[in-house]
Amino acid sequence: MKKLLILNTLLLLTSWSNAQTKDLETVRKTIEASNAIYADLANKNDGSILTRYTDDACLFPPNAVPVCGREQILSFFKGGPKVRVKFTIQNLYGDGTASVTEESYYEMTDLEGKKLDDGKVIVIWKNTKEGWKMHRDMFSSNHHAK
Repeated sequence: MKKLLILNTLLLLTSWSNAQTKDLETVRKTIEASNAIYADLANKNDGSILTRYTDDACLFPPNAVPVCGREQILSFFKGGPKVRVKFTIQNLYGDGTASVTEESYYEMTDLEGKKLDDGKVIVIWKNTKEGWKMHRDMFSSNHHAK
């Protein structure tokens, strides 16, 4: 009887673990799709970048104070340089239901493909009624500030 109880517990844990892995795989695909259009939305300079963020999101840019709320985030992106950014997810942490944390690297180029920067990103994604959105976004260059 004891062996049967242990076996059932192990099977339950295995199926729960597999379900979490599938949830994270689905979330990863959603985040990769969002990351793929991120720079395009920012380049539009029309506020469409805000569709990627929660209403109470905060950016944590390097060498600057936090930028919180829709108006401040919009102001942060307004008039910025036109760039392309490729994100490479290194790890996702979390259960894939309420929130996950993304650990990524980025490479930024100008529109002609000339490399401008590379660095790292930590994003806390929140599952909202509208889907997965960035709630906290911290990024920094791998290079010293000029």
